Amino acid sequence: MNSPAGRGKEAPRPYFFLSYAHTPRVNSRGAADPNLWVAKLYQDLCEAILQITDLPAGHPIGFMDRSMHQGQKWAERLSRELAGCRVFVPLYSPRYFKSEACGREWHLFTRRSVYQRRPTSERMTGIVPALWVPMDHYPLPRVAGELQFNHDSFGGDYAAEGLYALMKIAAFSSQYHTAVWRLAQRIVDVAEQTVIPAGQVLDFESQPSAFDPPDVADKVRISVYSYRQPELPPNRSGAWYGEQRTDWQPFRPDSGRPLAQDAADVARNMGFQPTVREFEEESEYLLTGERPSAPCVLLVDRWAFLDGRRVEAVRRLDRRNLGSVAIIEPWNREDQQSRDHERMLNDLGDSVLAVSRGALQKPSLRDDAAGGAPGSLEEFRGEMERAVMRACTAHEQHHRDRPTEPPEDRRPSIGP
Repeated sequence: MNSPAGRGKEAPRPYFFLSYAHTPRVNSRGAADPNLWVAKLYQDLCEAILQITDLPAGHPIGFMDRSMHQGQKWAERLSRELAGCRVFVPLYSPRYFKSEACGREWHLFTRRSVYQRRPTSERMTGIVPALWVPMDHYPLPRVAGELQFNHDSFGGDYAAEGLYALMKIAAFSSQYHTAVWRLAQRIVDVAEQTVIPAGQVLDFESQPSAFDPPDVADKVRISVYSYRQPELPPNRSGAWYGEQRTDWQPFRPDSGRPLAQDAADVARNMGFQPTVREFEEESEYLLTGERPSAPCVLLVDRWAFLDGRRVEAVRRLDRRNLGSVAIIEPWNREDQQSRDHERMLNDLGDSVLAVSRGALQKPSLRDDAAGGAPGSLEEFRGEMERAVMRACTAHEQHHRDRPTEPPEDRRPSIGP
C-alpha cells in the first residue's frame, strides 16, 4: 500500500486517533469487557470536542479501534486512519508500552511532518498523551520521555491517579469531567495550531515499533503438542489440522490461521520475542538440564494424548512441575467431536497432567461446570497472556533465588 490517505482535497479528517492497549478479560467467562471503559472515555472526548468546535453533523470526530481482529482489512483501516488523523492520543499504561501494535501506531503517525501555524515556546508534535494509569514508577521509552507535556494541567488528581481511577471511583467524578474537558481542549488546540499533511497508507504489519526494542532476555518459547494431518486417529476430523503440528487451528471458523500465531501475537504485544516450535523440537530442551533458559508456554491438543508413542514426553514434563513452563489446553466447545468425546478427553488429560491438576493449575478453557460458556479465541488470548506472566514470574523468581558463585579469586579456599 502506498496511496495518500485522503480521497480528495476536502476529505474529512478526524480530530484524533485514540491509541490504547487492549486489556484482556479478568477470567475466561462471564467477565465484562474491560475495554468498555476506554470506549466511554472515547465517547466523552467526542462529545466534548463537538461542543468546542463547529464540526458539522456526520463529520468524523475521532477514531478508536474497537476490534482485536488481525488481518489485512483490519491493518489497512488502522493505517488509513493514522495517515489521516490530525492528533495522536496515546493512552499511557504499562501495557501500552509493551504493545508492539501500539508502537507501530506511534511510528506511523510520527512519520508525518508537523508544521506549526505560529511560533510558540512549545514545540508541537501532534501527540497529546493521556494517563490511563499513573506512570511514575514505570520507565518511559525514549520517544515518550522526549515529549514536553505537563499532565498536571489536567488536574492534580488526574496526574496522581489516571483516568481509569477517576472513572471508576465515584468521589472523582467531577475530576474526571474536568480532565476530559481539558484533554478535549488540548486536542482541538493542537489540531488548530498545527498543519499535519495526510500521510501515506503503508503496510501496518511491516512497520517497526517506535518503542525501545525489548531486552534480549525478554523471550518466550511457545511449543505446540498436536498432530499433523497424516497422524490423526481414525475418529478425528482433519479440519483442525495441517501439514505441521504447529498448524493446529482449534478455533475455526473464528480464526483461519494456526493458534500458535495468535499465541505469538499475544506474547509479542506484551513486549516479548516469541518463538514457535513443535513440542518434539523443544522436548529435549524442556526435559533436560536444571531449568529452561526462557519461560515457555505449551499449547496442548488433548486429542494428541491418544498417541501413546509421544505422550510420555508430556507426562515427564508434567512430573518435572516447572513453574517456568505454563501448560494450556485450548479447546473449542463448538467442536462437536470434542463435545461427543468430552469424558474420554478429560480422562486422558487427567492421566497425563496429573501434577498440574493436583496443583490446581486448571488448564484454560476446560469447562468442568455444567452450562458454562464455550471456549473462544478471545478467551484463549486472555488466558495466553496470563500464562505468559505466570511462566515469566516463575522464571524470574528462580533466577533471583538461585545462589551465585563468587568469582574465582574470591572463592574461599578449601583445606589447609
